[in-house]
Amino acid sequence: MTNMGIDQASLHTRPLIDGFSRRVDYIRVSVTDRCDFRCQYCMSEHVNFLPKADLLSLEELERLCGVFVARGVRKIRLTGGEPLVRRGVMNLVRGLARHIETGALREMTLTTNGSQLDRFAAELAACGVKRINVSLDTLDAEKFRAITRWGALPRVLAGIDAAQAAGLRIKINCVALRGINEDEFIPLVDWAHGRGMDLTFIEAMPLGEDAAGNIEHFVSLGEVAVRLSEKYALKPSAHSSGGPARYFDLAETGGRVGFITPLSHNFCETCNRVRVTCTGELFTCLGQEDRADLRAPLRASAQDDLLNAAIDRALAAKKHGHEFAAQAFGGKAPHQRPMSLTGG
Repeated sequence: MTNMGIDQASLHTRPLIDGFSRRVDYIRVSVTDRCDFRCQYCMSEHVNFLPKADLLSLEELERLCGVFVARGVRKIRLTGGEPLVRRGVMNLVRGLARHIETGALREMTLTTNGSQLDRFAAELAACGVKRINVSLDTLDAEKFRAITRWGALPRVLAGIDAAQAAGLRIKINCVALRGINEDEFIPLVDWAHGRGMDLTFIEAMPLGEDAAGNIEHFVSLGEVAVRLSEKYALKPSAHSSGGPARYFDLAETGGRVGFITPLSHNFCETCNRVRVTCTGELFTCLGQEDRADLRAPLRASAQDDLLNAAIDRALAAKKHGHEFAAQAFGGKAPHQRPMSLTGG
């Protein structure tokens, strides 16, 4: 006990509660801003990546995640950029696997573009990863190349094959884009469910240098649901992945479809997550510019007191919700910060 009567050890295990009494038990950790694709809604084709010296080391990322786990985080999602292009990233995955082995962490997963899965799928499974999200917006090779600029669809499909062979459950994430993949919503469902994979549709968000373009291609997922209803009966599902998606069961396919609707139907009331960038910035909301520097307290002391204090201050200041709808439809300036900087 200190002379203030505060048990410092108890502060290190106190649950993460924001100013609106929402408990944070899910963090998305970006391990790199780099990617081998240049998806139009995520980053510019000639993006200037951060100097490698600015990034947290893998050891620092592991320590940071451990602090969050001690505070009650039960789900960690590794993101990027493309997380699997970071050299040595499996050292981090192996380090975090110990929290799964002890039962402190319920789930470790990642979001990937699939390009590196043929190399890493088996090792991910061996480290306790049970399921992953693969971003895939089209099954048309030429359209895929246009959306990703640098990507090759056959390589992604080979990665999905490898992941399924390794026993990983896969959920496909598809950004709905007006004028680009509107004609593929039903074929994507048939393909994904035919392979035993769930599919989640995501609304384009006003982020990045081409935020105006994202707004131009915006499709409300209410519209997507109407289109799917022409072929399937969508029944609300009791399933929850611990994230923002609302799920529906399709009796015709035996699979599930999810909808992530940050613009048309926000999910801020039940927000349970925060994001940490590869440079150690904590974003408590994807749609706000508030950020907290965790790198400085992380490096200032081998103890975690300063780090925990910085996290607490950030959580106390977490806003009630984002303003994506206002930015898209209300004439407000969209965020210039690219999705690749915050983590997908």
